[in-house]
Amino acid sequence: MRASLEDDKADDIVVIDLAGKTTIADHMIIASGRSQRQVGAIADHLIERLKALGIGPATAEGLSQCDWVLIDAGDVIVHIFRPEVRAFYNLEKMWGAMLPEPAAAELGQAGAHPA
Repeated sequence: MRASLEDDKADDIVVIDLAGKTTIADHMIIASGRSQRQVGAIADHLIERLKALGIGPATAEGLSQCDWVLIDAGDVIVHIFRPEVRAFYNLEKMWGAMLPEPAAAELGQAGAHPA
């Protein structure tokens, strides 16, 4: 999944191990797109790739607005945000992950390192 996000030029990709934190999934992936159009394209491509790999059915929410798209692929949940929306909800902090440098700087948390 990370490779698909990287291929589509997603920014600030963070993978969070959810073991011991919740039973909803094993991992959470958080990434950013620079615009609503890019967020939607990243999500569409990821869903297509998951389907081609036989992983599914992956369900998506938020495709109509593309500010924040959530893709539930069973053991992995993927959140794709526009940067402002990602900064507002700050899921990395909620789930205890370190922020990548650009996101940390935007949130005033210099010194954080990628997970």
